[in-house]
Amino acid sequence: MPKRDVAFHPGASADYEEVFAWYFVRGATLALDFEREVERCLRLIAEAPFRWPAFDAERRRIVVRKFPYSIVYEVADRQIVVLAVAHGRRRPRYWRGRAANP
Repeated sequence: MPKRDVAFHPGASADYEEVFAWYFVRGATLALDFEREVERCLRLIAEAPFRWPAFDAERRRIVVRKFPYSIVYEVADRQIVVLAVAHGRRRPRYWRGRAANP
């Protein structure tokens, strides 16, 4: 199966930028490690989107290694839409309004 395109919902982009900035204040190396891990997750999702566990009926998630974040996404036709870069213990399901099928 060919790799699918991965697109970020605007809210997910804001999530990522906020987290990256938070880590950057604490150290550029830490922020770059976070960036690398997110990129690794996105690559894995693009290669096999159904490999990762279902979060609910339409969405799936992958846990970002070494960091307390998950990437929540939907598979829509030939595209993967990242809905959130969500902290594992804060504001559960705050991103639900972002979903194409809430």
